[in-house]
Amino acid sequence: MFFPGSRYINMVPYQITRKDGTVIAVTRLPQPLPNPIVGFFPRLNSQRLDAIAAHFLSDPTTFWKLCDANGSISPDALGTHRLVGIPTKTL
Repeated sequence: MFFPGSRYINMVPYQITRKDGTVIAVTRLPQPLPNPIVGFFPRLNSQRLDAIAAHFLSDPTTFWKLCDANGSISPDALGTHRLVGIPTKTL
């Protein structure tokens, strides 16, 4: 259901039934993993988090690690920060 490297890969999906009877698969949000920040990157307005993750973490799909390290629940929220904390690569 999730791509390799996804933060949801180890989460167990379950089903819920909506009021209209539709059954959908859902998963819980994973808890942020502790990962120390090794430095800060001054983000320019046009820089996307996936590009920053590709540069510093060697994988654009790990932008969520930037969110976790910076205490941001969503990429959009972290995208407003001028400085982005860069976590260690090992996680």
